[in-house]
Amino acid sequence: MSERLTEIDISALRFDDQELIPAIIQDANSFQVLMLGYMNKESLRLTIKNKQVTFWSRSKSRIWVKGETSGNFLTVVNISADCDSDAILIQALPTGPTCHTGENSCFGGVTFEE
Repeated sequence: MSERLTEIDISALRFDDQELIPAIIQDANSFQVLMLGYMNKESLRLTIKNKQVTFWSRSKSRIWVKGETSGNFLTVVNISADCDSDAILIQALPTGPTCHTGENSCFGGVTFEE
């Protein structure tokens, strides 16, 4: 179920027992998966309001804007919920590498062979 950014119903989403929901971040142009983060209701509201991807940091126990230290922000294009409303997909435009390692994606570099 794809919803426009301004129409997503936060109350319809299924947050886990820690009040978090996984957020998959995808490049809006290339469709490459950039990263996975977690959001609480407040970080999702801020993401929608400011159009900058904003997470809940489980390690720091605080809200953080992706790019607040690196300058590599993720500007939101669209947000959609999955069929069970227990995960969200955010299509965004990155202003630089997404991963802290300097790679475009946090999912690069590891290959499994049979």
